[in-house]
This record gives sequence, C-alpha cells and structure tokens, in this order.
Amino acid sequence: MTGPLKGHVALVTGGTRGAGRGMAVELGAAGATVYVTGRSTRESRSPLGRTETIEETAELVTEAGGRGIAVRCDHMVPADVRAVVRRIEEEQDGRLDVLVDDTWGGDQWIEWKPLWEHDLDKGLQAVRNGLETHLITLHTVLPLLVRRGRGLVVEITDGDDMFNDRYRGSMFFDLVKVAITRLGKMLHEELSPRGVTSLSLTPGFLRSEEMLEHFGVTEENWRDGIAKDKWFAIAESPRYIGRAVAALAADPDVARWSGKALSSGVLAKHYGFTDLDGSQPEASRFFEEVYFGDKKDSPVEDYR
Repeated sequence: MTGPLKGHVALVTGGTRGAGRGMAVELGAAGATVYVTGRSTRESRSPLGRTETIEETAELVTEAGGRGIAVRCDHMVPADVRAVVRRIEEEQDGRLDVLVDDTWGGDQWIEWKPLWEHDLDKGLQAVRNGLETHLITLHTVLPLLVRRGRGLVVEITDGDDMFNDRYRGSMFFDLVKVAITRLGKMLHEELSPRGVTSLSLTPGFLRSEEMLEHFGVTEENWRDGIAKDKWFAIAESPRYIGRAVAALAADPDVARWSGKALSSGVLAKHYGFTDLDGSQPEASRFFEEVYFGDKKDSPVEDYR
C-alpha cells in the first residue's frame, strides 16, 4: 500500500453502499486499511433488501490500493459494535486513526406528513436507525481514539447549516439530520482537549446506487437523468465525499475544522480535489443561490 494514509486505520460504518462505499474506497485509494461495517453481506441481506454488500465494498477498497476488511455489524446492537472494537484492538494493536460514522438506513420509515399524522413506530424506528446508531458507535469506539490522543471523527449527515436552517419536510427526518450535525459540534468540546478532531460532513445531491436506479441511469450516463429532474445536473458521485474524507484524514492541520459543519463542495475548493468527471460541484452554493434563491436561470456549469 502506498499513499498519504499508508499505515493508517479507518472504520467506515454503514459502508455497504452510497456515501459509505465512496468514502471507504477513497480512504483505500489513499493507502489506508479500512474496516467496513454494515448489515448487508453475501450470506444475509439487511432489511433494506438491496444487493450491495460490505464484502463488495471491502474488495473495492483493496482494488483501490488499500486493505479492505468487511465486518458484519448492526450498529443498533452495542455487542456488535464492541466486537468490531475488539477486532481492531487485536488486529491493529488498538490503532484507529479515522472513524467515519455513516449509519442511516431510515428512508424506509420516513413519511412526508405532519408529526401527528406520521406513523409513530416508523418515526421512532428512523430515529433509532439514524441517530441511536451514531450514539452507540461513538460511545463504544471513541475510547480507541482518546487513548491514543489523536484521530479524526467524521459525522456524516444530510444537509449543511444553510440547508438545515429550513424545515426538511418530516420532523423525524429533520430531527435525525440536524442532530448528527450537532454531534460533530458537541464532540469538539469533549474531544479537542484530548487531541481528537470531530466534525460533520454532508454530500450534495448524491448519485447513490438507489438514486441512479430512481433516475434509470448509470454512473456512466448519469446526465441523462437531467431530463427527468433539472436539479440532477448538480449531482455528485459518492467518490466526491470520499475524497473529502481522505483529504481531511491526510491533513496534518485537520484540527482547524474541528466542530465545523462541512460539505464535500466546500472541501473540494479548499483541498483541490475533483469528482470523477473532473468537476467540483458546489451543491450548497447552488441550492442557496438557485434552488432557494433568486438566480433561477443561472447555468449549472457555474456551480461545477
């Protein structure tokens, strides 16, 4: 393995697909050993029923130049997370440099209706899937970083401060996404005195596997989806946020970002990385100025 993260160890939770897979692969491309956790394996699918598996992600990490290690883990089960920590302690002598906290899996429980009309059990299940999993993971994994007095914690959410200043259309969805952003800020108070950097990070309009299917396109011809939804023109691949995480992990001055709510587009401008097509989508600025703002006729190219 070569690259700026050679010798580094990362844990990417929820790494089966989407942003999780993109982040795991890019950490591998930078030379890291990456533990990939999730519930979808070749032997057993998660309740989502999708075909992607943690084994596939781990293989992609290795192909990219790192070392991928798939570990089946339900992050709603503390014992499962403790088993992951024990494995890292045994196999890496307790070394963990990067924790990417990316569990979600709650879309299936969200109803876009007022709170009193929302199915309560479904709403609470979304909170368990999307927020409790983060808390369980942090409580269990953080001692690895604190003991070493260094490392990076990245809380993956949906929407930056600009986006989340607005109501997200479902109270349970809004609660989870804003709370995760807040976790990155709160952890700064507890971790920065101990040498650990924490922050929250969001992608823009993510071209996940599920989103590509929704638009009936592939990563190769994704632009054909713009005919169905013009806002798809600002979409970014999961590897874009992956490159954001890899850049943060390799930055010796990463503590400058501690407590911040960041986006892949903002970090691309700072570190100079691009998406797979060589562009630098600025979804946050696009949504603020075009989608929510008064520049409705501005060409998307101005934001890529």
